[in-house]
Amino acid sequence: MKNKVKKIFLVLFLLVVANLAFGLSSTELELCFSSEKLDAYRDREGDDAYQRVLEKCEDYLDEMQKQYEEDIERTEEEKRSLQNQIATLENRINQLDQQIKQSEVRIRSLGLEIQDTQESIRIMNNEIEESRSQISEILKMVDRENEKSILEILITEDDLSGFFNNLTSLERLSEETQKILEEIRALRNSLETEEEQLAREREEAQRTAEMQAMQKAENQDARQEHARLYDMTEAEYQQQLEDKEFIEERASEIRERIFELAGLPDDVDAPTFEEAYEIAKWVERETGVRPAFLLSILQQESALGRNVGQCYLVDTSSGVTTHIRNGQRFSQGIHPTRDIPHFLTITEELGRDPLETPVSCTLIQGGREVGWGGAMGPAQFIPSTWQSVRSSVRSILGREPDPWSIRDSFMASGVLLSQNGASARTTSAEWNAAMIYFTGGTTNSSFFWYADQVINRADQFERDIEIMTR
Repeated sequence: MKNKVKKIFLVLFLLVVANLAFGLSSTELELCFSSEKLDAYRDREGDDAYQRVLEKCEDYLDEMQKQYEEDIERTEEEKRSLQNQIATLENRINQLDQQIKQSEVRIRSLGLEIQDTQESIRIMNNEIEESRSQISEILKMVDRENEKSILEILITEDDLSGFFNNLTSLERLSEETQKILEEIRALRNSLETEEEQLAREREEAQRTAEMQAMQKAENQDARQEHARLYDMTEAEYQQQLEDKEFIEERASEIRERIFELAGLPDDVDAPTFEEAYEIAKWVERETGVRPAFLLSILQQESALGRNVGQCYLVDTSSGVTTHIRNGQRFSQGIHPTRDIPHFLTITEELGRDPLETPVSCTLIQGGREVGWGGAMGPAQFIPSTWQSVRSSVRSILGREPDPWSIRDSFMASGVLLSQNGASARTTSAEWNAAMIYFTGGTTNSSFFWYADQVINRADQFERDIEIMTR
């Protein structure tokens, strides 16, 4: 109930647009969204005013359906865009994750290399210290040898040659040790340089990993924001779908109310739109006429003049008719030569009283009668036209057709429309068939409005059928 009230207020918010585009007052707009108020309005104002407000509501709701379709399409596009952005961000986050892992592996590897280098440097330092100690001992020995007196040398050495050989060996050993020491120092310097380079590389890798982590965090924040926007868009999308469904339901009910076939006997109830569609599908199988187009023709015919099936014939010679409720006389009731003979034949064969069988009243425009009345049943066949399709309908039904029967009149309309080219199921073919159905030709521009309305309403019915058959 809350959702329904919410939707009603949403629609009322667009009242200014409704007034400008469709001439709907606030009261009339409320009628479009309340079955109870529509019923009360009909009882209070009568069928003519009721029919007019239904048609306004139909036009308005159809426009709202189109607007919702456009909004939903735009929202779907926004959703697709956000989904693409989210997917791109997720790919970037995954890529950064992989790069961060690689950086972490590189940092660990550099750490191990630095440890190895530091260990090598430690070993080199130890070797340097050992070499330095050895050189120191050698130098001390050389120094001690240099300090010996001739007497000491003669006492300790067999001869002077032994002394000098010993001294030369010590000096040579000292030089070689010094050379090794220099090589070790050079190696240590190289290792220290390598250690510094590895440290710089590790520092750079750490900075890179930190930057990648920051980028990942930024991308995660952006993804969360996009996800939030997507959730908002999805919520809006679902609300639009819900609102559109509500409008479609109201439009369907309005059209079903409009689709109250006139010209039916008092003991016959008009079909619902769904029931009428089932009959129209049966007609389609026999004639090839599109159900939505057939229903549009029948609805258009039943709505014309609001006088369909409201008159009785009172004079079988002149064709004068009178309104069933108010007694108004129509001198151009039924054409006396073209239609009266056929009308009498039809009613006689069906066992109907010609003076108690409802036919359409004559249209009144500007206070004057326009054309002839006398159309029969919900499909509004004038007697002479009925006779032109009668045999074809009889062949399909396997019995005598009745123009006041819903199924028979539907079939007769399908046969006539098919004969006039509607089975081609193109817009131009259906437009031409509608014109011929109403006027007998396609060139009278004064009646183009009729065919235009039929085609437009057929499109509306097609959408209703799609919704109904989901």
